Amino acid sequence: MVFDEVFDVIVIGGGHAGCEAASAAARLGANTALVTINLDLIGQMSCNPAIGGIGKGHLVREIDALGGIMGRVIDRTGIQFRLLNRSRGPAVRAPRAQADRALYRIEMRRTLEATPNLSLRQGVVTNLVIEKKRAIGIELQDARRIGAKSTVIATGTFLNGRIHTGRQTYQGGRAGEPASIEFADALKRMGFNVGRLKTGTPPRLDGRTVDWDSFERQPPDERPTPFSFSTEAINQEQLDCFIGFTNESVHEAIRKNLHESPLYSGQITSIGPRYCPSIEDKVVKFPDKTRHQLFIEPEGYGTNEVYLNGFSTSLPAQLQQQLVSLMPGFEEAQIIRPGYAIEYDFVDPKQLTPFLETAAVKGLFLAGQINGTTGYEEAACQGLIAGINAGLNSLGRDFFRLDRREAYIGVLIDDLITNGVDEPYRMFTSRSECRLALRHDNADQRLEPYGRDLGLVGEGEWERFNQRRNRLAQLRDVLKQTKLRRGEERHRDLCRLIGQDLGDSLTLAQLALRPGISLDHVMELLPSSVRAGTAVKDFETVLADNLYAGYLETQTATTRRLHQHDTLRIPSGFAFDLVGSLSHEIVERLQRARPENFGQARRIPGMTPAALSNLLFHLKARQTHPATA
Repeated sequence: MVFDEVFDVIVIGGGHAGCEAASAAARLGANTALVTINLDLIGQMSCNPAIGGIGKGHLVREIDALGGIMGRVIDRTGIQFRLLNRSRGPAVRAPRAQADRALYRIEMRRTLEATPNLSLRQGVVTNLVIEKKRAIGIELQDARRIGAKSTVIATGTFLNGRIHTGRQTYQGGRAGEPASIEFADALKRMGFNVGRLKTGTPPRLDGRTVDWDSFERQPPDERPTPFSFSTEAINQEQLDCFIGFTNESVHEAIRKNLHESPLYSGQITSIGPRYCPSIEDKVVKFPDKTRHQLFIEPEGYGTNEVYLNGFSTSLPAQLQQQLVSLMPGFEEAQIIRPGYAIEYDFVDPKQLTPFLETAAVKGLFLAGQINGTTGYEEAACQGLIAGINAGLNSLGRDFFRLDRREAYIGVLIDDLITNGVDEPYRMFTSRSECRLALRHDNADQRLEPYGRDLGLVGEGEWERFNQRRNRLAQLRDVLKQTKLRRGEERHRDLCRLIGQDLGDSLTLAQLALRPGISLDHVMELLPSSVRAGTAVKDFETVLADNLYAGYLETQTATTRRLHQHDTLRIPSGFAFDLVGSLSHEIVERLQRARPENFGQARRIPGMTPAALSNLLFHLKARQTHPATA
């Protein structure tokens, strides 16, 4: 085979998975080419221009700790940063940022173009070159052939993509972009098990036609939380977002026009993301709700375009305009881009190894929506791992993997390759058995040494990491050694504050566990020399470690207990809906899978540790007292 060019690694696709894969492989030292249909749309945010959220924000922090680039790019281009779940425990808090869509794309391309060993190529890939069950290159529509030792496929929604807006349907990877038809057919010819999934997007509005005073203002955090551990501060201007609601007039109009929706006319048959349903699905599946929340989000500094988050739809464009106008504040609003649904091919991820290499073809790695996931963050973390292993493969080094006990990235990959998907996979903190240990604030402590060993964490980042690790260790020692004693004025003040006697003496570590005691209360008791040099984010991490220490021991024991009962039989026809505290989603999954024993139930996609504990308790109770369970 004669090639026009030869690289160590080829990455197909310039979306979030492809960007991370290409960056990682190149920075490992592999001569890498990123091949995409349109170089001007590298890093395109095809749906909501936002990064992070619950579970997703954790993934981005882990990507950054390993040496990935998504966190740094959003820190430079984010227009509104918010830390979600501030009122809840540290383990489920997560950063989120609204991005300037255009700036994010520009900054991502600038970052890639500045990466040594990385070349960008524009073209449509039509086929893989396979020799003795090993991927050795690609063929392009323009007849070019490019060779490589490793290939990463990160094609997003482009594989055999079909867009739906009402009864109108056409091929496309995204609105205005061509689908990849020949390449999708090539994967099928190679024998890969391929399925279909669906996702969608809402209409974009002209912000000049919106009555902003009709909506609740959602301001950014006064002290933004960056995604990258190397970002000292967010200095760019921050913008407001807004909250609105649908109403019964909208819902009634949707019910009358369901026959126009490809979701309900039978035109679309594939399964969409459970946790990002269309407005049609919301109205049909939740008939008791008189309104649904909407987030009205600007798309950037230099544009009037507004993203109507929560109103994903594939209804006809004219009907979308009518529905929007029925809501207060949108009476005069004009749609710039109608929403649409898109169906696309994905490859069953059970055909992958833990390194995201295909079992059937060596040197071929898959990442992103091709593996059945949804979301930029889920795609990016797969791209990072696939790119790392593609690079390592080309350099003759051992592969890299993460265990599900040490990272959400490990949870995601293990879920995909073990269970496959029956709907687009989205990350939630509840998917991890160890979520109390896998916090967004300690991702660097868990994973940055891996990034350093791989060669993705540079000298400056490693020095910063070690400095923070030393600060955290010193703070832990101070908390354990500094005591608050009876007779001290602060002791009396805190007793009055919480309405309890604190005893004769207790350490600050013990004090921090008392209800009613805040971070500020404990921080004020630090020795002045320590307090002056302590960053709030460091102190939050130390207090979270202290808070969860006992819970982590219990969690470990619970996980061990769950795995000991895999042979426990589940009777045929068992009524899962009678098990207390199981969500509707979990009951639905159990009823569909009909597991014969607890081990099979434990391996069903989406089963949470809490749900498994409840099921195990019920099964054991039934075994002991069959008449009352």
